[in-house]
Amino acid sequence: MADSLGRIECEEIVKLIPHRYPFLLIDYCHSYVEGQSIVGVKCVSHNEPFFQGHFPNRPLMPGVLIIEAMAQASAVLMSKTLNVDLAKAGIMFMSVENAKFRRPVRPGDVVVMNIEVTLARRNIYKFKGNAMVGDELVCDADWAAMKVDV
Repeated sequence: MADSLGRIECEEIVKLIPHRYPFLLIDYCHSYVEGQSIVGVKCVSHNEPFFQGHFPNRPLMPGVLIIEAMAQASAVLMSKTLNVDLAKAGIMFMSVENAKFRRPVRPGDVVVMNIEVTLARRNIYKFKGNAMVGDELVCDADWAAMKVDV
């Protein structure tokens, strides 16, 4: 449930999307506007399982996981907007375009993902978004997702 500050905590996130440890890549969301936008937050720890191999002496969050984190935040927005019942349907990633990686993400970084809906037609949504660490742009991309019956 969102608290008085508009945070969507992990307890609600796991009711909205099927991702679990070690692949749940958002810690909380806030600033949700139904059908329009959301902000996702990932607090990157030294304990992330991907750092064991990427890279042992110079840990960097893989770019594809930054994109995945943004996609998960957008799935929270879609699931909440469309009132998805995870027992009957899910949100599936369809495409990614124009992805650019501009700064590495390292342990200790807090990645803030600003997501906006650019198109919503029935069960298909298109998004644009960026990931920031402080005032530095980490990544930006456009992507699409679809609600599907399971």
